[in-house]
Amino acid sequence: MANLTDAEAMAPDSRLIVEQPGVAGAARAFRRRLGQGELGNLPVLLGIFVIWTVFQFLNSRFLSPVNLTNLVLQIAAMGTISVGIVLVLLLGEIDLSVGAVSGLTAAIMAVLNVKHGWSAPAAIGAAIVAGVAIGLFQGWWITKLRVPSFVVTLAGLLAWQGALLYVLGNTGTVNITDKGITGLTSTFFGPATSWVVAIGVVVVYVASVLFNRRRRSTVGVPLVPVRVVVVRIVAIAFVVFGATIMFNRDRGLPLAAVLLVGFVVIFDIITRRTRYGRHLFAVGGNAEAARRAGISVDWVRLSVFALCSGMAAVGGVLAASRLLAVNQSSGGSDLLLDAIAAAVIGGTSLFGGRGSAWSALLGALVIGSIANGMDLLNVQSSVKFMVTGAVLLIAVTIDAVSRRGRETAGRY
Repeated sequence: MANLTDAEAMAPDSRLIVEQPGVAGAARAFRRRLGQGELGNLPVLLGIFVIWTVFQFLNSRFLSPVNLTNLVLQIAAMGTISVGIVLVLLLGEIDLSVGAVSGLTAAIMAVLNVKHGWSAPAAIGAAIVAGVAIGLFQGWWITKLRVPSFVVTLAGLLAWQGALLYVLGNTGTVNITDKGITGLTSTFFGPATSWVVAIGVVVVYVASVLFNRRRRSTVGVPLVPVRVVVVRIVAIAFVVFGATIMFNRDRGLPLAAVLLVGFVVIFDIITRRTRYGRHLFAVGGNAEAARRAGISVDWVRLSVFALCSGMAAVGGVLAASRLLAVNQSSGGSDLLLDAIAAAVIGGTSLFGGRGSAWSALLGALVIGSIANGMDLLNVQSSVKFMVTGAVLLIAVTIDAVSRRGRETAGRY
């Protein structure tokens, strides 16, 4: 371990405990990881499996290609916004303004495109720049004036809703017809392109796994058993190829799905494979220790809030693309709560320092599946909200119990 680099020592997937071989060793490792809350995404994956099984039993249309494609389109905006929320939660902070920011930036895009004749790329770019600017403003208030993020973003929630009404003006609704915008959620790739993308994803994943194992072996870090690596690769290939088959049985691979997964992968790489990501986890784990280690805590916080609002803007663009309009309720309703709940249900800790970008996608699948399944069953909205709330409470409870288990283990 003397040759262990800083990058490997701080990597979230480093295994500093060598597991015993065989079934007994695997069982013992599972119990240890369960007690310390180190099961990763396994609980939420099991939750998705149970939810899908129940709804398929109650309504055979749930797992149909048409419905699953619609499910992906439904969660695209929320999942994208939730990616930014994950970053903020990793710091142990919160952003209550993302829903209002998504509505405001979508309105900016729509007004520039429809009323002022801007091209779709220019209008979308302006919306994202506006989102980043809002994040920088709120982040500056939080980092420099030391006002709690809860208060600053709550004020933003109110202020940006007012700005939305101001931007829309007397019309109240702006209909979008530019295919450069509407095509973001209405474009589907055919079988040939879908399979090229699927095979490319699996090949890149295998290459990254092999590269990571080689690097870890070079610095003397204990390696994940080969059988575990093989299982992961097979599981990823099964999911990717299965999704490709499912999409091709309907309209094809949605561009919205590519965008959502692409953002998740990009931010997963940023948080787990870059120095910035290690600084982010360090600040979320212990800000004072990070500051003493020479990390610019204020810069990390400022940049995270800028990225969060920027992702909220992207989510707002996707939502407007799917609804073909922006109105006074854009970014409202339960979008904010769903985006935060998705990150938490997916496994990101409310206490900071633990989580991944994949939490946004998995949590969005949980919430979206519950809403979609209950819509198919014609269940009342009141029941839908109560069930989603119960799932969120369970997820937070698991997080709290896991955190207590890690603290207990750390004392021995």
